[in-house]
This record gives sequence, C-alpha cells and structure tokens, in this order.
Amino acid sequence: MIDAGRGTMMRPFSQRLAQALLRLLGWQVSMQSPPPPRFVLVAAPHTSNWDFLLFLLAMSALDLRIHWVGKHTLFRGPFGRLMEALGGVPVDRRAKGDFVAQMVAAFKQREDMALAIAPEGTRSAAPYWRSGFYYIALGAGVPLGLGFLDYGRKEGGIGPFIIPGGDPEVDMAMIREFYGEMKGKHPENQGDIRLRPQPLLLGR
Repeated sequence: MIDAGRGTMMRPFSQRLAQALLRLLGWQVSMQSPPPPRFVLVAAPHTSNWDFLLFLLAMSALDLRIHWVGKHTLFRGPFGRLMEALGGVPVDRRAKGDFVAQMVAAFKQREDMALAIAPEGTRSAAPYWRSGFYYIALGAGVPLGLGFLDYGRKEGGIGPFIIPGGDPEVDMAMIREFYGEMKGKHPENQGDIRLRPQPLLLGR
C-alpha cells in the first residue's frame, strides 16, 4: 500500500493542496501499488454529482494525472490545445458503435494515459455496467485500475490493477468482489456490478 502522506516537502503543491482539502472533508486516499504508464481507470461507485470533484481530488492527492473523454467539438479552435492539456481525449459520438475503437486508438498514440471512465454511466441505479471500459482495456492491452470512492469509510483511491483476460464473467467476478462492500453517497442508486449479457448467435 502506498502512503500518500510521506515526503511532504517533496510533493507538488497541487498534490499537497488536494490532500489538505480531503483532510478537511474527512477523507483519506490510498493506492495499492504504483500505477503502470497506461491503464483504464474505473471510477465507481457513481451515485452523486459530488463524485466527480472528489474523484479528481483523490487522484490529484495521489499525484496522478487522469484523462477524460470529451465530445470532439470541444477540441476545435483556440481551446482545443487547452482541452488536451487538461487531459481531454476527443471522441466523435457520430460514429455509432465506434467509441471503443476510438479509445483503443487513443491509447496506441500515447505512451502514458490513465483514462477515467464511470462504467455505471448514470447516477441512478442501473441493471448493468456499460461494457466500454472493459473492451477498451482488452483492445488496448492495458490493465484496469479499480478506482473507488467509498463514502462508508470516506476513502478514495485505486485498488488492484487487473489485466482483462477476455472472459468478462471471470474478470467481472474479481471486480464485483472488490467493489462489493463499498457505499456510494446514495447507496440506493448503486446497481448490479455486471455487464449486459451478450445475445446468443443462432447457428453457432
């Protein structure tokens, strides 16, 4: 387990500020092991608008720069470079069904990237997690970093890094075990931790 509180004077100001703000809010951060250069960062549970701010603070407290997905039109004109500098990765939503391919390509173009994705996709309870995060990691050949915000313990950070093996049921069982006891800000809005079953193909 990495102790984010050591070496105070050696840490960047932004990291120290994030840690101070989290302490004021009564939160602590942790990370099981040093992160690899490239990985998909799972952000869960996601039940409140506050999650985004807390998650950013937690990652900053761990001195981790995260990337996020934004509509491609945000990256046009004079603000395009700013969006990229802030960690934005453009996606063209007009290319239906091509989200995973675009993100896999983005990984291949970068030597380091922690792409944060909230697989629940909504703050309300949902019967399934969206599968994009899993297939992006699988297609790009990068691990899944299990990022978390546990309001029960008031702790955020990153748990284990899992390399997807191509069997969603096996991999999701490990993910479900890790998140099983964690509580979001609104636990009643937490859905099942599973992917939508794939339809059976006739004649196979």
